[in-house]
Amino acid sequence: MVKVTSINVGKPQVLIVDGKELITGIMKFPSDAPLFLSSIQLEGDGQADLAVHGGVDKALCVYCQEHYSHWEQVLGEKLEYGAFGENVTVLGLLESDVCIGDRYELGAALVEVTQPRQPCFKLAKRYGRVDLPLMVQKTGFTGFYFRVIREGIIPVQPDVRLVSRHPGGVTVQLANQLKYHDVRNIEGIKRILAVEELSASWRASFSKRLIELEEANV
Repeated sequence: MVKVTSINVGKPQVLIVDGKELITGIMKFPSDAPLFLSSIQLEGDGQADLAVHGGVDKALCVYCQEHYSHWEQVLGEKLEYGAFGENVTVLGLLESDVCIGDRYELGAALVEVTQPRQPCFKLAKRYGRVDLPLMVQKTGFTGFYFRVIREGIIPVQPDVRLVSRHPGGVTVQLANQLKYHDVRNIEGIKRILAVEELSASWRASFSKRLIELEEANV
């Protein structure tokens, strides 16, 4: 059973890290009211660095509630929903189950999986753990992004329903494996590039790698 446990938003704010100011939108907090989901973001939400965060391919960041207990042990603290900068904290949509191109109804909106979430240095800064982004990559507990196919209102605890499963069967877990671990798998790269719904940034990255690998094998 899939259940959204929290919808989280937050505007960019200044954090003081090592005596320096860091502007970040990673601080998200549970909403207590319905919010409108546009093609680029939730009402009341925002990102600090629009070059790498937000936009149509990354309108909603999703993270799995199942991973919270692991990170609470690693970090030695209780984590509140939104702790990983996600807009949607969800139970029952693991990286091993969700495929690039899968579509879901989320409240009144229709959304589509585009890519795994790539943990950035600001996650490390938030928790004072320089190794945290790499740990997220190694575990595969990355979460993923939705693009918005149909805008709509998102309730505080919206229903979520699978509308269509992508026939390519490229899971978020597999995408992470190809990105970070099985990096020379030409057939795997071709498989993920065959998924039209893959985000533009990941398509560019994998396309570049494929060219390099094929040239090296000539």
